[in-house]
Amino acid sequence: MDIKKIYMDADALLEGHFKLSSGNHSQFYLQSAKVLEDPKTAKLLAEALAEQIKTSGLKIDTVCAPALGGLIAGFALAQALDVRFIFAERVDGVMNIRRGFEVSKDEKVLMCEDIITTGGSAMEAAAVVKSLGGKIVGVAALANRGFCKRENSDIKTKSNCKLPQDIPFFALADFTFEMYSPDTCPLCRDGSEAIKPGSRGN
Repeated sequence: MDIKKIYMDADALLEGHFKLSSGNHSQFYLQSAKVLEDPKTAKLLAEALAEQIKTSGLKIDTVCAPALGGLIAGFALAQALDVRFIFAERVDGVMNIRRGFEVSKDEKVLMCEDIITTGGSAMEAAAVVKSLGGKIVGVAALANRGFCKRENSDIKTKSNCKLPQDIPFFALADFTFEMYSPDTCPLCRDGSEAIKPGSRGN
């Protein structure tokens, strides 16, 4: 499965000047919502990701995704794995699990995002799951920005990766784009202005 081609065909691999959720800038941006707007494609990708997870033998009770970006990917993955799905959401800037969702003691939870950059949002949601008694057994995403090492990839974990190293990380492909801090961004130096197309922007 050519994940990059799927993103390109859906006009979901954008080129320009983007401000990422981390605050850094990049010339490229993955807009997974454009890929996931087609239910057949979402199902196809989720089933491929689920196959990786099943092959690993990892035992999972529940998939949990941080809103908003991980919702569709997380739900589709839970469906492919035939397990329960819950989500975490920000309330006044703080991640919470609400809406009557409960987590049992030692419930095996897989965190799911559409894209993992450093894994910060996934780990914020994971902290809430753990505070309720759940056990984080793995992380999954459709795409990996290349800062964290995923299963079946030669990419090494970078210092800014926030995912735990003692649980597996599954993703369908690595997308390794250069990122710049705002004060060293060559695109800014050339006079262009960064836009923020993600779920926390527009």
